[in-house]
Order: sequence, then C-alpha cells, then structure tokens
Amino acid sequence: MCGIAGLFDLSGQASFDRDLLGRMNQAQFHRGPDEGGDFLEPGVALAHRRLSIIDLSSGQQPMHSADGNVCVVYNGEIYNFGELTTELRQLGYQFRTHCDTEVILYAWQEWGEACVERFRGMFAFGLYDRRRQCLFLARDRLGIKPLFFSILDGGTLIFGSELKVLKAHPRLSRALEPQAVEDYFALGYIPEPKTIYRDVYKLRPGHTQLFTRGKPIPPQQEYWDVPFRQVQVGSERDMCDELLARMREAVDIRMVAEVPLGAFLSGGVDSSAVVAMMAQLQSDPVNTCAIGFDVQQFDETRFARQVAERYRTNHLERTVTSDNFDLLDKLAWLYDEPYADSSAIPTYRVCQLARERVTVALSGDGGDENFAGYRRYRWHMHEERLRSMLPLGIRQPVFGALGRLYPKLDWAPRMFRAKTTFESLARNSVEAYMHSVSLTSEAQRQAMFSDAMHSQLQGYRAVETFNHYADRSPTDDPLSLIQYLDMKTYMVGDILTKVDRASMAHSLEVRVPLLDHKLMEWVSGLPVDMKLRGQEGKYLLKKSLEPHLPRDVLYRPKMGFGVPLGKWFRGPLKQRLRESVLEGGLAQTGIFNHDYLETLVNDHQSGLREYSAPLWSLLMFQAATADDAFSVG
Repeated sequence: MCGIAGLFDLSGQASFDRDLLGRMNQAQFHRGPDEGGDFLEPGVALAHRRLSIIDLSSGQQPMHSADGNVCVVYNGEIYNFGELTTELRQLGYQFRTHCDTEVILYAWQEWGEACVERFRGMFAFGLYDRRRQCLFLARDRLGIKPLFFSILDGGTLIFGSELKVLKAHPRLSRALEPQAVEDYFALGYIPEPKTIYRDVYKLRPGHTQLFTRGKPIPPQQEYWDVPFRQVQVGSERDMCDELLARMREAVDIRMVAEVPLGAFLSGGVDSSAVVAMMAQLQSDPVNTCAIGFDVQQFDETRFARQVAERYRTNHLERTVTSDNFDLLDKLAWLYDEPYADSSAIPTYRVCQLARERVTVALSGDGGDENFAGYRRYRWHMHEERLRSMLPLGIRQPVFGALGRLYPKLDWAPRMFRAKTTFESLARNSVEAYMHSVSLTSEAQRQAMFSDAMHSQLQGYRAVETFNHYADRSPTDDPLSLIQYLDMKTYMVGDILTKVDRASMAHSLEVRVPLLDHKLMEWVSGLPVDMKLRGQEGKYLLKKSLEPHLPRDVLYRPKMGFGVPLGKWFRGPLKQRLRESVLEGGLAQTGIFNHDYLETLVNDHQSGLREYSAPLWSLLMFQAATADDAFSVG
C-alpha cells in the first residue's frame, strides 16, 4: 500500500520543481514510510511513497518499462498479477521484478486503456507514456483506493492519493464548492466525483481518464459497474456451497504477503466470516484484533471472543473509553475535507491496534451492501409496499400533512417515529431513501444555510446525487436499487474512505475480500429473497455460515460501531461545541444561519432535542476547513 503524487503539463513540456514535488509527496509520508522515489523530465513529475508488502527487495517506484517509454506510480494490490505475468511473458515481455507494479506497465503497452479490465484487486495509479505524450489515471472498480486530481490555471494537472497532496501545491484553488457543502450536511461525506473544493475532483470508482497533450480533456470513462444481472442458481444448499467457495477464493487470493498478516474481528457476521475462511486456509493461527468499549451498548468484544476461541486465533483486544474524543483534530487532518462518520474514531483505534502485530489486515467491509444487511433496507422495503398501494398524487398531500403535524420523537425507536415514516411515504422511492439515510432533513438544511448560501446553491439538492445513479441503475428492483445507490455513494464515500484514511494513518494495508468484483457480480445477481427474507438480512450469507460460526454471532441484533455523541455534547465537549459552532470561524464563512445554529446547540444541550448528528457534522466541518478562507455572499 502506498501513496502517489504527480504533475503533468497538458499544453507543453514545462519544467517542474523537484522540491515542490517532494513537499507534495512528503504530505502523504504515512501512506508509505518504507521508501520514497521520484521521476522528473520536461512536462511530467511523478512521486511515490512505499509501504512494502510484496517483493520487498525490488519493486521501487516510480517504475519504468524496459524500453523506458512508460513510467507508473501505483497504490494498491493486483491479486491476479501472477496469471497476468504468465500471459504477458508468453507475449514476449521480460520481467525484472516479482511485483504487481511491473504488470501494469506491460499490460498498458499490450492492451492500452483496456488494461484495467484485466486487473483484479484494489488500485489507483498514474501512468505516463512518453511516446503517446499522455497521462493515464485509473481507479479500481469499487473505489477502495482513492485518487484526487485538479487542473491548475495554466494547464498543469496535479494528482495524489490524498487531498493533502494537492493542498501542498501553492497554486491550488481552495474555492468552496457549494454543492459539496449541501451533500456533506445531508450525507456526512462528500460523494464522488466532488470534493469540498470547486476545482478538485475524485476519479470515480471503476473509471479511468486519459489526458493527452494538445488534445481536449475527455470525460471520465467507466469500465465496470455492478451488473445486478440474474445468475443461474440451484437449490438453496447449492447456493450456500457456491457462496462459500467464492468467498473462500476471494479471501485466499488476498492472503499473499511477505509481511505479517491478520484480520479485524468485530464480532459481526462479515468480519467473522472472513476470519473463518482465513482459519480454514492457513495452518498457523490467524492474527485477529478487536476494539471494545466501556459502554455495553457499543461493545461487541464478547462475540468477537467466541469466534476467536472457536478458531483459536492469536487474538488481541483492547478497550477504549466512551470519552475517547481526543482524536477530533487528528481526524480533520486525516480526512482533509469534512467527514462526519463518528465511527472513524473506533476505526482509527482498531487500525492502530492491528498495526502492533501486522502490516496487512483483512476486513469484512462490503457485506451489508452486498447482502442487504442494513436495518434501513427492511424499513425501506416495508415502506415501499405501502407506497405501491397508493399513487404519489395521493400520498404526497396526505402523508405530507401528517408528517408536518406529527411531533418529532428523536429519542424513540424507529417504529414509533411515525413522522419519519409519514415523510418517507410522501416521497418517491429514491427521495424517500435519501430522506431515511440523511443526517439532516431538507427542512433542517433549508434553515441551517444562509440566504447567500442558498443563492449559491441555485436550487441544487443533495438528492440529485441519488437521482444521478438511480437513472443509470442496471436494476429497477426496489431492494437492488437501494443497494446500488449505497455502493455508489455511502460505501465509497463513507465506509471505504474511513478505512483507507484510518489504516494508512498507521501504515496498515487493509484488504476487503467481500468487495472482490467477481464475487460481487455473482452476489448481485442472486434472487433478492436470498439477501433479505422477511426481517432477516444477509439471509443466504448467514445460512451458508451456520456450520462455521456460532448462532449468537449470526443471528443477534446488529450493532453499530458508534460513539456516544449526545453525551459528549452535553458533557466534555459542551464548551468546545459552543466555541466551534457559535463563536468560531463558521460565523465568518457566511454559509450558515447563526440563529438556527444557536437553536441546535441550545436545544441539544438542554436535553430538549437530540441533534447529535448535525452538531457533529458542524464540528467536523469547522475542524476540517479551519485553514481555508471560505466565504459566500
């Protein structure tokens, strides 16, 4: 796992400053503390930080092809590089290393832009071809590895693994992107391809972009999407057997490493499944780690312990206190732009714990999206049945009025929060799903933003991101559609972003077998009742794992990886919240309605309302943008 950085002159062959390239690369030192390297020639500058995993003695980057015409900087792992090496050798290519980086060079020379279709793994790379005078950027199918880029005034393209790499360039514009602010306060993250800055972009998952000197800049090109295409299935037993075989193979190819390897073990179904597969594939005990909490409602370690004992893993466990909020400023630095998932705190801690023993860890991320494990999927499908009974023309006025009249019961279980249900029933399916996953409602954002900010938005609403993907969805099945929306937004913008930044902060590589694209292609085509059956999410996954995991682990209520924000904001973070939200730099941006922010803080701290989510969003927005001179109006 590594960090990459680069500059490319789109119009000519300007000379780049090695010191500037060095500062950009140094900004991501944590991603690759083992080695660093660079390459400069007129018109191009590439840099790399390396975390050595495979072929420790060679594989240094930037790496050049044998003829010297192609140079690549690359972050990730290509798990089928052995097969590709054999194929390329048969085509006449001579390899000097035993690492996957060299495969990218010759795959490009043989197959051009289509080379990415051959790669199985997680990756982001920048490849310079001297003969073609082009720079090729590529990102893996699911967006496991990040890639940011911007085109500066004067025609210089800059790119890097983290936004801080680009921020090290003095000419990068830090003008605010208002739509990104709306998206952030709706979702808690900024979805691809936007960033908080108007002129900086993320390369979308499953996309490439080719920049050629002297030619117009083309749009990003998609090379893969989750197909949701029906697959041939047999009996339920047959499906269980095939799922286990596919999962075992996806885990197996991710266990190749020349450094210590282990796994996260949260005690949930997904991480436990990965550990069970690993234990069956290696003779030595699996290295596992878990983070516990001193508040029982957040603590899953007893379930992790059951799995660890069953498979006799080399288990490492640590408890953190519920007041473990000292990472707030650290998180703002790690994520570079506003990011409001508070589970970033325990994720940071579990990565820190894992790094004490291993350099590579396997995780269970992606299981909820693949197998319909989120509770919200059950609620959405229940509401979808109700929506199907009445046309929108009737639902909108009737349930809309009920939603406005019904009291807001933030403290109550979902089944008693009829206001939320009424508001969802008054919308179409996509808008209803956006409403159910949003940290703040449209009405709250309407009140939160200033008139100047609304003027900048020009009517833009965060739901447009969901509509964009819904319009391009390969499926119109209601359950599959919301799974697809999560894969395109929440999974990459929140979950994978969280794991990438938290793991790389500790120079830890995390591999995600449940996001193997071949496994996902098959799972997406399963009958929907094999994913959500009645009230049971992950139906087929759990059935297939019954011989391998304790029933308590498989069928217990789902727990989140959460932290007690409400308690913090009424206790140890009470004063910091007031200073940051009401007295700090937020007031000078012109983005917010100060009176409404005061209402949020006062009502929450008095116990009148529960506003943890929007308040944490505001706190993280202020922390992430403290060094930026944002203003609207």
